[in-house]
Amino acid sequence: MENVNKKVDEKLKNFDDEKKEDILANFNQFKQYLNDKVEIGEKMGLSEERLAQITEKVAGYLAKNEEPKNREEHLLQELWKVGNKEEQHMLAHMLLRMVQKED
Repeated sequence: MENVNKKVDEKLKNFDDEKKEDILANFNQFKQYLNDKVEIGEKMGLSEERLAQITEKVAGYLAKNEEPKNREEHLLQELWKVGNKEEQHMLAHMLLRMVQKED
């Protein structure tokens, strides 16, 4: 699993700015992008808990490093910032469930 963490860190560090802007510009595009990544993780055999941990890492990165592009992202960022570690982890689980229902 350490290998997955390294891949996530590397991907976040080297994410193409133009592609990132495209993904974050529209909340539905963001959800679709997250759904695609969750499906890949599921095919790799990652558990929901592991997917939530990865989602938590990405959400933490976005909350610290990206300006929200729409009201949904703004709400998520505000919830993330006021939540404690346990609440952030639960929010990551809820984000997973939200995008999994998109199928």
